[in-house]
Amino acid sequence: MANELSNPVFQDAYKARAWLEAALWPDGPVCGHCGAIESATPIATRPSWYQCNACRKQFSVTVGTLFERSHIPLNKWLLAAFLLCASKKGISTHQMRRMIGVSYKSTWFMMHRLREAMREGQFPGPLGGEGKTVEADETYVGGKEKNKHRNKRTKGNIGGKGKEVVFSLVERGGSVRSHHVPEVNAKTLRPILVAQIDRKSFLMTDEAGQYYHPGKEFAKHETVNHGAGEYVRGEAHSNTVENYFSILKRGITGTYHHVSQQHLKRYLAEFDFRYNERSGLGVNDSERATKALKGIVGKRLTYRRTGQRANV
Repeated sequence: MANELSNPVFQDAYKARAWLEAALWPDGPVCGHCGAIESATPIATRPSWYQCNACRKQFSVTVGTLFERSHIPLNKWLLAAFLLCASKKGISTHQMRRMIGVSYKSTWFMMHRLREAMREGQFPGPLGGEGKTVEADETYVGGKEKNKHRNKRTKGNIGGKGKEVVFSLVERGGSVRSHHVPEVNAKTLRPILVAQIDRKSFLMTDEAGQYYHPGKEFAKHETVNHGAGEYVRGEAHSNTVENYFSILKRGITGTYHHVSQQHLKRYLAEFDFRYNERSGLGVNDSERATKALKGIVGKRLTYRRTGQRANV
């Protein structure tokens, strides 16, 4: 996929389908029903459809994916994926609607499907490792405008009224993993820390008490005292995760304006994905969009599951 918006795959639905088949089926058609490989016969009366010789069902490249049963042309799906992946701080539904020429409701649903494609079903393994450093911190997003600048260390560590807690782990020079958590305390954060970080890693946090005991389970745990104005002490700092939070907050506040509690996990998946496939790691916009589109396989997201009553 070239990075020009005039690329034929963004303009022609048939070329878009051919591109998607090549991306998802490098070794030939794969049945979306039973998973059989190279066991299909093209259906002459239905272009781009196949008959599975194993389960005897008909399928196309979109069957068994997030695009299944969508009436939106595939070239618009590919264009939307490219635009979302190329926008560092996200792109609003209204802006996307204007650029791809689809109704607001359909565009909103398309973007949630694409975010679902970006969401990792299973993490490949723990972050960090021997000699590597992982930073951990929490931040608060959403809420009323008057609460957006409240100190996050309010009584009980629950943040400002109406805010949601985001807890992120960032491996220096590597990936980020963000979690929407109900509250900030050792009981909530420890299971995430020990499950997502290799115990041989160096853990870097601020001075908050919820990290004190879990930090002892890692090779080394260092903190910086933000309350005393300390942000860097040699290799001890949490600037990497703070930089990630700055991108996340600029996107949510400046682009999306409001993110509901129900959908926050998908927005986090979007920002995590772009960070993990960033240009600093040698990934360009086209490669990022291609990887996102490969994530549509084996997932389904209906309009009903998004919490809406209508059907698309």
